[in-house]
Amino acid sequence: MNKTALPDRQKAQRFIALNRRARHDYFIEDTVEAGIILAGTEVKVLRRGEASIQDSFAAGKEGQIFLFNAYIAPYDKAGGHLQHETNRPRALLLHKREKNKLLGAVKREGLTLVPLSLYFNRRGIAKLELGLAKGKQKADKREAIKQRDWKRDKARIMREKGR
Repeated sequence: MNKTALPDRQKAQRFIALNRRARHDYFIEDTVEAGIILAGTEVKVLRRGEASIQDSFAAGKEGQIFLFNAYIAPYDKAGGHLQHETNRPRALLLHKREKNKLLGAVKREGLTLVPLSLYFNRRGIAKLELGLAKGKQKADKREAIKQRDWKRDKARIMREKGR
């Protein structure tokens, strides 16, 4: 693979939803791109950007990985019988080897599957970026905040010296 080539999520035209809190609350050890099974009205709502993955999580159920508690707003132009449930579990599409690796890591090492972003790839297909994560303690969060503040202050000092 060309080193200058960017992954699809970075070339993506538009992010639908981001889970900014995930990188604050967890150490992300690995990321995986997964497809997501959606109803037609859900895709229309996602194209308008009306979704949230802030409080959602992924877990194994019946040998498959599902996305739980992701909110996709109801489609206002559909009739009552065509409407989708807003917080229903949605199946994720992964290769068998990836799925087994993720489920094994969750079971053996006590890691968590955290959705990081929901976006459309270049072909217009909805994708979910999943992170294999380990929870941070309060002290770890404080350390991350200190590091971020120091980076910002260091950049400010360097800018002022350069003038």
